[in-house]
Amino acid sequence: MKRKFKVIIIIVSLLLVLFVGAGFFAGNYFYNLALNPNTDKSAVFNAPQNSITISPEEAKEKEETEKWFKENYEDSFIQSFDDLKLHAYSLKNTNETNKWAIVFHGYSSDGSQMSKYAKHFNDSGYNVLVPDARAHGKSEGNYIGMGWHDRLDVVSWINNVISSDKNAEIVLYGISMGGATVMMASGEDLPSNVKAIIEDCGYSSVWDEFSYQLQATFNLPAFPIMQFSSMVTKIKADYTLGEGNTVEQVAKSKTPMLFIHGSNDTFVPFEMLDEVYEAANVPKEKFIVEGAGHGGAESVAKDSYWKTINNFLAKYVE
Repeated sequence: MKRKFKVIIIIVSLLLVLFVGAGFFAGNYFYNLALNPNTDKSAVFNAPQNSITISPEEAKEKEETEKWFKENYEDSFIQSFDDLKLHAYSLKNTNETNKWAIVFHGYSSDGSQMSKYAKHFNDSGYNVLVPDARAHGKSEGNYIGMGWHDRLDVVSWINNVISSDKNAEIVLYGISMGGATVMMASGEDLPSNVKAIIEDCGYSSVWDEFSYQLQATFNLPAFPIMQFSSMVTKIKADYTLGEGNTVEQVAKSKTPMLFIHGSNDTFVPFEMLDEVYEAANVPKEKFIVEGAGHGGAESVAKDSYWKTINNFLAKYVE
């Protein structure tokens, strides 16, 4: 009987070791796929529900605004809370103004890809600052923060603006991961200079977004892959996937917020809009763009997109 019991213990132990080993292997694979900035992201971006196309008209506008962007920006740098050198593009308005828009890009992108948004804010009378998120563009970093550590970088950029313009009236704008970033930043103790926040198609939490992508892209369950991926993330990036909770941060916000989402978004599911909107206990508005996919609200809604934003901001920015 003793021998049989020992055999059972050995078998169970071996199975447990195999399970844990396989779990960490899978967790490390998905960490590298999702959060290592140096790995190929085509498996994610080429998935049917994640594909994004632009029209010839959009391509032409992109070319024009990129030209304007390149001709008008200056480089700006700060040191992050964990000693990374972070970069941003600074575009001063031709007219002297205390109005500032800090514009945040999406996942696996960089600040230079936000040229059309930067130009719209600039044309509306704002100085514009467009940071490269950590591990993106010209900013240092070994991992993608998904908005969590980036939220503290947002605070650093805000303070950087205020250090040169103490009367600055600041608007935060972000799209996709940038949208989640500004929402996560909203739960921090922001200076009164921050007057309003606009998020476009940000996710309700890092955990929910990755769990959704696991199922939609790879047809895999969240358990136990998310648990192991979160442990690997803690080891390599010093945060867990559960920490990046946008809903919890928005619930602590004291800043008026505008929430934007396309009804046909299948990269960050449209249903996440209600989660973040309902969590907000501040003056808030919701703008749903029918038929728009991920990041496509501006292209589909066109003038009404910017009219909605301008009308919202007119209530809070002088």
